Amino acid sequence: MSDNYSSTSTPNRNLLSADVEIKGSIKFTNDLTIDGKVEGEITSQGTLTVGENAEIRGEIKTKSATVHGRVIGNITVEERCELKARAVLHGDLKATRLVIEEGATFIGKSEVSPNKVTAMKQDAPRPAEPAKVAAVTTR
Repeated sequence: MSDNYSSTSTPNRNLLSADVEIKGSIKFTNDLTIDGKVEGEITSQGTLTVGENAEIRGEIKTKSATVHGRVIGNITVEERCELKARAVLHGDLKATRLVIEEGATFIGKSEVSPNKVTAMKQDAPRPAEPAKVAAVTTR
C-alpha cells in the first residue's frame, strides 16, 4: 500500500492494527505494535511488538522484540527477544537475551551472545588457551 512508513517520536506506543497491510520498509523511533500484515524490512532503535494477528514477511532489526504472531524472516535485536506461546518464527535469530515460551514454534538458527557488552569493555584481549582434546577409546 505504501512505500515507507516513518513514525514520529512520541511518548505513546504506535499501533498498526489488524486491518492494516503494508508493503515496504518501516522505520520507527520508540515503540511499535504491529497486529496487521507487513512485507518488508522493519528497523528501529526502539521496541517492536508483533501482535497475535500479525504476519511479518521480512527482516526485523530492532533494539528489542516481543513476538506473539507470525514472522517469516530473520530477527536481529541488540537486547532481548521474546517468542511468546503462540509465536511462529521461520528464520534465524540473533539476540543478547532470548526467551522462548512453551508452545512457540521456531524454525531456524539462533545466536545468543549474553556477554557481548562485557566482551567489548575488556581492555586487553586474553591470550587464547590451547584446545583440550579428550580421547575416547572403546574395547
